[in-house]
Amino acid sequence: MKNTIIHGITFLIITTLLSPALKSQSYDMDDLCDDSLFPFVPLSEYRDTQIETRLLNQLNRNKNWKRLISHKKMAVGLVDLQDAENIKFSCINCDHMMYAASLPKIAILLSAMHAFEDGTLKETGDILNDLQLMISRSDNQASTRMIDRLTFEKIESVLTNPEYCLYDEELGGGLWVGKRYASQGKRNPEPLKGLSHAATVRQICRFYYLMARGELVNKKRSDQMLEIMVDPTLHHKFVNTLDQIAPKARVYRKSGSWKTFHSDSVLVWGPDGRQYILTAMVDDPSGERIMRQLPREIEFLLNSIQKDRRLGLTLNISNP
Repeated sequence: MKNTIIHGITFLIITTLLSPALKSQSYDMDDLCDDSLFPFVPLSEYRDTQIETRLLNQLNRNKNWKRLISHKKMAVGLVDLQDAENIKFSCINCDHMMYAASLPKIAILLSAMHAFEDGTLKETGDILNDLQLMISRSDNQASTRMIDRLTFEKIESVLTNPEYCLYDEELGGGLWVGKRYASQGKRNPEPLKGLSHAATVRQICRFYYLMARGELVNKKRSDQMLEIMVDPTLHHKFVNTLDQIAPKARVYRKSGSWKTFHSDSVLVWGPDGRQYILTAMVDDPSGERIMRQLPREIEFLLNSIQKDRRLGLTLNISNP
């Protein structure tokens, strides 16, 4: 009985943490995040070195992954949201910036929301349609139209905004969009490596975490972004596997691929205890296959963490 009550309380805590757009098919989430009970905490403060070690050990069981990680050709970020009072963040090659292809289109989405708020971009049906195409179908023409409307200067100002620091030179860079998704046009490469479309797993995790907490622009715009990112049209990489192992979960996602560079990112919110952010970047011809394999490995790790928590909870109850 005590375990049942405690698990019920834990569920109520989780449902008050995240924004209202995070709705599974079986759950009704609270409309408000009560910041008086759950004040915003920077994701970096949730970093857990013990879980990071477990994550690395789990990935290193695959010899190819171990080689890629050691050569900084594979990076993985994970935010465990199963326990709202005990969020855990871990990452491998956390601040190693890589070419990310279409994944940084999430930065264009964020910049558009900023422009709506400050009045520099009108929120029309055509623009909203382009944002949907850009995210759900990764449409390059729609992405290029959005870049032209916003300008590189606007996008850079949002990504380097001290409120977010989604691109931070002192932390190895981060999210960046410095080229149209077209064959022609000027470039605005990021200053550290000269990449046109870049990311680090730390900053991708932070993007999703801030969005889920309603901290990107404001709560209304964060929810709007979540609605655009939910139920992706492209069912490859992470989503291909999540379709099989978590068919009832809501999936908020953006990925990217170009030549040997493969990246994916997802916020998973399910009725069966699946609440996490996962992102990965790989520079290898087998990147697509790696992306399909990762969710199973991550869920194995998360399940073992959850079992440990339950064991600790039982011990605490038995030994007050």
